[in-house]
Amino acid sequence: MKKVLLLILAAGFATNEFLEQNPTFVASSGAQGSATSSPLPPSPNTQANNQTLNNAYQNRQSDVQVNGSGIVIRTLADDKKGSQHQRFLVKLSSGNRILIAHNIDLAPRINALREGDMIEFYGEYEWNEKGGVVHWTHRDPRGNHESGWLKHKGSTYQ
Repeated sequence: MKKVLLLILAAGFATNEFLEQNPTFVASSGAQGSATSSPLPPSPNTQANNQTLNNAYQNRQSDVQVNGSGIVIRTLADDKKGSQHQRFLVKLSSGNRILIAHNIDLAPRINALREGDMIEFYGEYEWNEKGGVVHWTHRDPRGNHESGWLKHKGSTYQ
């Protein structure tokens, strides 16, 4: 598990460095997936949830279950090392930016995701100096971890 988290964090650092050098880069993939319609945990006020995320960043906390929303500012190429992840950067209302790493081996890809889209998320936050990563935006097939999700244009992906 620690190796997977380290890979995700390393990918986040590499992604941010790449984006600083290539500000107009956009990548997408044609992988197929469909949204689910299962019940989700309640979504309290998004502003309060983004504050929880901002506090986790300021306090350098990891392993924090967060619910928030933001605007997609960049779609990235999928991470295909180990479990495949759809990756994209989200700007929060605070101005902070986070990487979302959505496991597409366990959950459907958001094929229609574009820059400028609003996205809501529920997953686990891991701190890093670039803003952090939210992952576990899917169900845990073993049932050991709290299930997460993404919401995009009225559909839920988990």
